[in-house]
Formats: sequence, structure tokens, C-alpha cells
Amino acid sequence: MTWPDGIVRGVLGAPHPLLSARAQQVDPTDPRVVAAAADLLATLRSEPRTAGLAAPQIGLSWRLIAFDAAGHPKGRSWAGELVVVNPRLAEASRWRAGREGCVSIADLAGDVRRATRITVFGSLPGTGDPVTIEADAFEARCIQHQLDHLDGVLFLDRVSGALSLHRRLHSCDA
Repeated sequence: MTWPDGIVRGVLGAPHPLLSARAQQVDPTDPRVVAAAADLLATLRSEPRTAGLAAPQIGLSWRLIAFDAAGHPKGRSWAGELVVVNPRLAEASRWRAGREGCVSIADLAGDVRRATRITVFGSLPGTGDPVTIEADAFEARCIQHQLDHLDGVLFLDRVSGALSLHRRLHSCDA
């Protein structure tokens, strides 16, 4: 899809209330959703340490995620640079703990248990065409992290305890 020029938006930081609220389903063909998708992608591209963003992180309580796990050293799959409307996790398997951070929570990372293989269904912005994403390894972690944002869940909510928290020096967000 050819995207309209998006606007780079500021990313909300915790404890902003929008980050702990469940996002609403939207019509993928609504021009406002298409514009928001372009903004989400422009903002993602402006964050070099970030592999994914969810609409609540840019101030929209909509079920919309963007991700691009290209080039991550722990990546095995790559669906491309993608924006998905109303995504839902359909299958998850092979659970494993891994470290992740979040652009909305500066300076902290945590060990979070997530599936290493997933299938996600959603729609493409603009056309509303259905999309299926099969991801593994880092890309699967990244997508699950974004899906959590849509449900008002931060990675800190999934950390088992203080010993699973780490000071974040330099790593890509999940």
C-alpha cells in the first residue's frame, strides 16, 4: 500500500491513563483510521530503537498496531513493515522468557514470558482486506507486546518480580 505522509507524533509515557485502557475496535476503511495508520508508521520510523508501536502510545484508543522487525539480531521471521487494524491473536505456542523494553517506559527492560510462534488475524487499513501474520522469535514477541498495549497491559504487568527487571542500556523494543 502507498501510505499518505504521516505525522510523527509524540509517544506517551507511563503512567499515562491511555496506556492502561482497553482500545476500541475501528473501521479499517475509515479515512481517520488510514491517517492514524500513516501517523503510527511515521512515528515508528522515527524511533530507531523501536520495532513496534500501538495506537494508544500515540494518543489514540484504537486497535491499531505497526511493526517492523527487520534487522533485529533475534529475528527469524519478517512480515515486513506492516500496520494491522483490529488484530487478534489466534494461535500461540512455544512459550519462552525473553527481555523486552518499551519506548513508553524509558530506562527499564524486563524478562517476559511470551509465545515464540504466533498467528494473528486482522485487517489492512484503507481496504479492510483480511491479513494473517505468522511470526516467530523476536517478531512474535514484538507483535504480542503491541497487542498487550491494545488491552491496556504494559510489559511491567507481565514481569514476574523485581529480579526480572533490568536497567535498559541499548536494545530494540519488543
